[in-house]
Amino acid sequence: MTDIPRVLGGRYEVGELIGRGGMAQVHLGYDTRLSRTVAIKILRTDLAQDPMFLARFRREAQSAAALNHPSIVSVYDTGEEQLTSAAGRPVSLPYIIMEYVKGRTVSALLSGGDPVPIGEAVQITVGVLNALEYSHHEGIIHRDIKPGNVMLTPEGKVKVMDFGIARAIADSAATMTQTNSVVGTAQYLSPEQARGEVVDTRSDLYSTGCLLYELLTGKPPFTGDSAVAVAYQHVSEAPRPASLVAPDVPDAIDRVVMKSLAKQRDERYQSAADFRNDLLSAARGEGVAAPSVTSWNIKPVAPAFPPTMVATAVPGVATNVGPATTATGISADDEKKTKKRNRIMIIVGVVILLLAAAGIIWAVNSDQNNVEPTPTATTQANVSVPDLTGLNESQARQSLESEGLVFSNGGTQASTSVDKGLFVASNPEAGTQVAEGYTVIVYFSSGPDSVEVPSITGVTVEQATKLLAASGLVVGRSETVNDPSESKDRIVSQDPAEGTSVAPGTSVNITIASGNVVVPRVTNMSLDAARTALTEAGLVVDDTIQYEDSSTVSAGTVIAQTIGENTVVAAGSRVGLVVAQAASTPSESPTSPASTTSSPTTSQSSDEDPQG
Repeated sequence: MTDIPRVLGGRYEVGELIGRGGMAQVHLGYDTRLSRTVAIKILRTDLAQDPMFLARFRREAQSAAALNHPSIVSVYDTGEEQLTSAAGRPVSLPYIIMEYVKGRTVSALLSGGDPVPIGEAVQITVGVLNALEYSHHEGIIHRDIKPGNVMLTPEGKVKVMDFGIARAIADSAATMTQTNSVVGTAQYLSPEQARGEVVDTRSDLYSTGCLLYELLTGKPPFTGDSAVAVAYQHVSEAPRPASLVAPDVPDAIDRVVMKSLAKQRDERYQSAADFRNDLLSAARGEGVAAPSVTSWNIKPVAPAFPPTMVATAVPGVATNVGPATTATGISADDEKKTKKRNRIMIIVGVVILLLAAAGIIWAVNSDQNNVEPTPTATTQANVSVPDLTGLNESQARQSLESEGLVFSNGGTQASTSVDKGLFVASNPEAGTQVAEGYTVIVYFSSGPDSVEVPSITGVTVEQATKLLAASGLVVGRSETVNDPSESKDRIVSQDPAEGTSVAPGTSVNITIASGNVVVPRVTNMSLDAARTALTEAGLVVDDTIQYEDSSTVSAGTVIAQTIGENTVVAAGSRVGLVVAQAASTPSESPTSPASTTSSPTTSQSSDEDPQG
């Protein structure tokens, strides 16, 4: 197959290779039209004729192009370059034009095996959760969150990339197993992915929990000799608490990590926002919703397929969990080893069950010793929970502590009537009589669940930014168009449209008038029709109209225009017209036969009447 062209799409110059994966390679590029540096992701030429890889690459372009968030690497453009293979067949080579991010991956940050400071680990994880909250809201599940897919800029910003195996939530009914393969990366694979079940947004949260664990400890929660062994641990084994690996990890963060790594999806955080809020509360030393680390009772769940089927059947894809292995062609020695391994696993399983039973008994006793104080017959309920309406977090904490109560931040709740960050509810409710020292869980407003997009057409970008900010929205992608409906630098259209209900923080894409217009074709039109067409296009008909005789075109028809059609000119430019007129008829000559005949007659009459 021919080499990659030096210019793609007639505008993107392909530079040096800066990254390579199992499916694609990334080059430094330059957009000659917009004069900016970009990253160009190109499908490997040896895979360009494989329908499966083509479909996956196109799906990445479609998924990522639909997302516009500060924590997600932006996709500017996509396209396909037509090449000719060595065999002479035409081949489509797809490419994605992306934002060029200076920095390094989290994988490079962790390459030494050392944990990062707790504050930095929290900051990175919060950035990933912000990106996931947005992508999940837009209906996209990433399915491959891992350190290698998270970039850190020199300014400390987090950028999530590589939506190569992402799918729309509506399409996630397709399981993660395809042709006896599991798509994903073993160390960060959720249990349901390893079992080949349907994935949902909580699968991304499990992978993020694995990322947080590695940031705090320097190693992933599960390791093994093979990808199969690691996947099996995700399904059936409890991770060692992060605080036992890194003693400086506080209990509150340890609890958040364990909740994010729950085997059952219903026991994990149900949204990226819940995960982020609890993690931030833990980092601030506040109360968290996650239960104690010792309360997790891991029940082994058998995979939906034999461990030997976990390995991928598609070699060369970096995001698969292991080397190519099929279910056929297993030798007798392999069968003996498998039986021996199964016997060992049964013994290990019995031991795990015994340890789990002992853990349950210990946890029950521990919970009984640590139960929160509640009003009983022997505990006098002599304190009334105060009304916290209109208070922010610090004010609510101060109000509760002044009454001898304990403050616990329960996270956020959407509210259309309460401003963001202010008290919205408490448990117990205001006015409830409780004992001194009772813990009150307080919830704060996250603002409205959705906002209405205002009209920003006809205004400048600066004015639009202020209008959107007032509604909790931001300006997204902008495009300049030659449109006569608005004057230069005014917004012509917006997406989403005015009145659309969207989530707070949504980006509104805009098109801006360039101040130029495209000259239409007006030849063969009547003069009146030509005037109308030019006026609607933002142009002016020159006052001086030239007329030319024509015997082939009807009189009053425009036969020429001084500025050619499709020419881009400034709005208000004058266009001269040439209009056809009927050819003039020649006048009678004085020497015509009629004149010659009448002339002698007149003379003769004069001669006959000399007195006249």
